Amino acid sequence: MADDQADIRDALRLLLKREGYETQAVASPAEALSAIETREFDAVLMDLNYARDTTSGQEGLDLLTNIQMLDSTLPVVVMTAWSSIEVAVEAMRRGARDFIQKPWENTRLLSILRTQIDLRQALRQASRLEAENRILRAESRPTFLAKSPAMAPVLELIGQIGPSDANVLITGEHGTGKEVVARTLHALSARASKPMVTVNAGGLSEGVFESELFGHVKGAFTDARSDRVGRFELADGSTLFLDEIANVPLNLQAKLLRVLETGDLERVGSSTTRRVNARVLAATNADVNAEAAAGRFRQDLLFRLNTIEIQLPPLRERREDIDLLAHHFLHGYSQRYRKNISGFDTAALKALHDHGWPGNVRELDHAVERGVLLSPGPSVRAADLGLRAQSAGGAAKLEEMSLDEVERYLIQRTLSRHEGNVSQAAKALGLSRSAMYRRLQKHGLE
Repeated sequence: MADDQADIRDALRLLLKREGYETQAVASPAEALSAIETREFDAVLMDLNYARDTTSGQEGLDLLTNIQMLDSTLPVVVMTAWSSIEVAVEAMRRGARDFIQKPWENTRLLSILRTQIDLRQALRQASRLEAENRILRAESRPTFLAKSPAMAPVLELIGQIGPSDANVLITGEHGTGKEVVARTLHALSARASKPMVTVNAGGLSEGVFESELFGHVKGAFTDARSDRVGRFELADGSTLFLDEIANVPLNLQAKLLRVLETGDLERVGSSTTRRVNARVLAATNADVNAEAAAGRFRQDLLFRLNTIEIQLPPLRERREDIDLLAHHFLHGYSQRYRKNISGFDTAALKALHDHGWPGNVRELDHAVERGVLLSPGPSVRAADLGLRAQSAGGAAKLEEMSLDEVERYLIQRTLSRHEGNVSQAAKALGLSRSAMYRRLQKHGLE
């Protein structure tokens, strides 16, 4: 902590000591910089006004800038007895995480410091994990951020099976990151030099299913004006990702068996057998074992797909990752939309942690993008995120929702009742499969 008044330093030292924090108190900007250069801290609590200039806050702003130059990840909370909104805005623009006016409220000050220290420690741990674990970051693969205990076995399994050619079934709720896992597995394999081929298998109609997956020859059907290479051939020597595999109709599932077992296929309209060597990764949000037991999914197809199964936990079971993911998305969208946004204010962080995240990581991604777009200042506010307050049951009140939000809620509820089976949910809602998929895409639930 940095403050030129001894009584303020003593009061803060006693308050923070009672909360179990170890502190170092200094009286000037020069001493603060010297301490930061020689020791690692979790957070800085600093005054904006010092003895040389007790009203403008310039000494504090200069100190804040210098701290940012030394360590841009070190959280800084600024204090001042002068209620100047201009100084507060400038401090936030220069990278301060929050702003406290003297005399402070102990509860609020401790809450802000606790949040910033927890975030600092989380980011440190993430950095260590990224350096130690090769699946967490590389130029050629998607960023995979996870530090929660719930994700530890997932990361270990990915690291073990990524370099292999084993078929993998990836399960989890909508928006949990199944495609990110698939891309990470591909990037870890010897096939990474070739692009992964992706197809929404559950969204293909019966009329185009074989043509899309296996290709066709000219004249095979009315619109076949030229030969076409299917997705399996495109993935020869690489990886084929079959998304929403449980939504493939039963009569079409048999068409996958031969190529999965032997690698042999024929294009539609051709009797020439082609052999492909594609590693197959499949994903579904349904309980595919229950589907197989109920006769809605072929057991023999399941055995060929799930040599290894990776089950992704929902975001509500890995809340330790919310800060990491939210700041990752914030950084990306701040760059994309060219906005100078450094973080989330205290209320926004609380809203992120209190939300139930029925749409999981994808919903968090969309909420942060909205927050960046709507934020008028250097920090995203709770209102910018567009998250509805939730009842004890976890669902927002319908009367408080917009029509789009009501539609999204009803689709999620129907999917849940039908254990993620898109076809059954579409039927219950009176929608065609194609209309259902359009709505899933619209609401970020695909």
